[in-house]
Amino acid sequence: MKTPTQHFLQLRPQGAYAQIDDLLRLRFSARDLLLSAKRPATSLLAGGKRTRFRGRGIDFEEVRLYQAGDDIRSIDWRVTARTQVTHTKLFSEERERPIFIACDLRSPMFFGTKQCFKSVLASHLATSLGWAALAGSDRVGGLVFGDNDHRDIRPKRSKHALLEFIHQLHSYGNKLNKPFATNGTNSLLNILKNSRRHAKPGSAVFIISDFHDFNNDCERQLFQLSRHSDVTLFHIGDPMEKSLPAACGMNVTDGVSKRALGTLDTRFAKQYRKSAGEHAQHLQHSCQKLGITLAGFSTDGDPQAQLQELYGRSRSHTQVQPTT
Repeated sequence: MKTPTQHFLQLRPQGAYAQIDDLLRLRFSARDLLLSAKRPATSLLAGGKRTRFRGRGIDFEEVRLYQAGDDIRSIDWRVTARTQVTHTKLFSEERERPIFIACDLRSPMFFGTKQCFKSVLASHLATSLGWAALAGSDRVGGLVFGDNDHRDIRPKRSKHALLEFIHQLHSYGNKLNKPFATNGTNSLLNILKNSRRHAKPGSAVFIISDFHDFNNDCERQLFQLSRHSDVTLFHIGDPMEKSLPAACGMNVTDGVSKRALGTLDTRFAKQYRKSAGEHAQHLQHSCQKLGITLAGFSTDGDPQAQLQELYGRSRSHTQVQPTT
């Protein structure tokens, strides 16, 4: 019989391709996650998330003076009789907050130097969010992006919809075979534009990507998206993307030709590290400016432990920044 530690280690993403059995097994750890909202939900459908909208909900909010247009059924007759002035009760309404997950599975995600590729890590994170949303009785859906196309799964409170989402994650991940797109047409800008079109106002939107092509146009799209949705970015990275190893005897290939690389030029390594740091700082600064949560995940880390830190039921929702 496996110990809890052995079972938990089995949930870590491994290898170049996500295994469907591993994605299904994530439902056990995701039951402990609570994707609580940072701001009031604004969906028009009734649900289980408390908001600052005041109306005929179940949670008493306050008593105030009656105003023209107030529902007479909410009049507080005891306070009215005591003060001789009409007062009415206010309640906190409950609104539904759909969970919308956009997962980037383009070719640059097919890369990793530690325990798994970025595409596998992204699939695990997207699946965990989906299982957590379903366990919380939220509608869940999203978009899965490849180099040239994408699949849309409409948010539903349905296990079948989530299984379709997981199937698309597995399918798109298995199509990857090189870390660059030959004729890719999908950019991060397209991902954000499509997310804006498909995510309903009031949704909790999670965007999972390495954000390698993040720019000012993407920032503007994030601003528009965050105006009506609760946006969280999961930044997927690999240790080698931050700093090149000081080693010789490596082979370098562009997918067609290959050549041996001698000792790495120190100036090139420093410039690479500087460029990677500036890009990460640009993304971090943009999120801070827009009030968007940015969480960093690395292929050599433990994503389930990080999710527990972020969304565990015994933890408060905190903002985590990627290390640069």
